[in-house]
Amino acid sequence: MEAGEFELALQSFYRAAAEHGTTPDLLAAAGTANLGLGRLGQAEDLLRQSLDIEPNHAETWNNLGVVLMEQDKLPEAELVLKKAYALDNGESDSIRDNLRLALAKAENPAYDSEKTQEYKLVRRGSSDYLIRQTP
Repeated sequence: MEAGEFELALQSFYRAAAEHGTTPDLLAAAGTANLGLGRLGQAEDLLRQSLDIEPNHAETWNNLGVVLMEQDKLPEAELVLKKAYALDNGESDSIRDNLRLALAKAENPAYDSEKTQEYKLVRRGSSDYLIRQTP
């Protein structure tokens, strides 16, 4: 995923799930890869499945919030990103930035409507990925 090869990453995640079983981390990673591919419905489903199993994972809540924003589900995106921010204790810049964007869009629905948001997956640790807005 770091190289932007989301389809290859997705295949690897599915192979790992077949060999070792489905885990919250694999579901979240597959959801994030689907987000990178623009498959928002699939990304949302996988991220929600991950959160059903592991409800205290801030990065997964953040990624779900990004998916919801991309689908213009702003009220839910705001709530989801607030939860991510609380779970993270406000330590992640990307979660804070995504929450600010959701709040700005909720206040002004026309906010940034002309500009498509570009996101980049950023690796944090061995299996943690965050979604950051590109400048």
